[in-house]
Amino acid sequence: MTVEPLPLTGERTVPGIPEENYWFRRHEAAYSDLVRHCVGAVVLEAGCGEGYGAALIARHAERVVALDYDQATAAHASRAYPGLAVVRGNLASLPLGGATVDVVANLQVIEHLWDQEGFLAECARVLRPGGRLLVTTPNRITFSPGRDTPLNPFHTRELAPAELHELLVGAGLRVELLAGLRHGPALRALDERFGGSIIDAQVAVVVGGGQWPDDLLAAVASVRSEDFEITTDDLDASLDLVAVAVRP
Repeated sequence: MTVEPLPLTGERTVPGIPEENYWFRRHEAAYSDLVRHCVGAVVLEAGCGEGYGAALIARHAERVVALDYDQATAAHASRAYPGLAVVRGNLASLPLGGATVDVVANLQVIEHLWDQEGFLAECARVLRPGGRLLVTTPNRITFSPGRDTPLNPFHTRELAPAELHELLVGAGLRVELLAGLRHGPALRALDERFGGSIIDAQVAVVVGGGQWPDDLLAAVASVRSEDFEITTDDLDASLDLVAVAVRP
């Protein structure tokens, strides 16, 4: 069965679209790195979006519950990935009992939430002792530099590294890892080729509403998840923040 892709609105990324491939691979890189925490585990993906990440996790986990608030998105994920248990629900009040999951995955979602503290308290509630919360989110310092409000209209509050750390600790979690995702050598070469930033080159086309130059589209379509690096070095310069926090 062929499932129509979700429309591109700027709220989420979807696979299989050449113009979107950079963002999809950037998100996929984090899933691929963090999935080691999900092996043999019962996992809740809180904010599953299109469903590709939950499907990746499901190849390694004992069981995955994929949760999203948006009805159309949840319905799409259920159709596109029939092996997933997809549930529609509110992240402010997770529809699970206390201490019922080993891992909560929350990738590129917390920046969309109005009550980030309340959501993290819910994550701590549903995690079993020793369970892990996996979080990725855009680094405010590089994603919306010099602004009090996010550039992305779907984001309510973006976080700097210290702010994310403070939120996790405030929820009663122990921060096991705080790292940053950045461009590896191949993407740094593309940055140089496209005037200093392949991200800015893409944004200029989208904001300007023009045609994609052939060379830029080919470069974007060629990006792989392996072209990104995750490191604890110089967090303030990272593109995305990557955190692993443990419920004591």
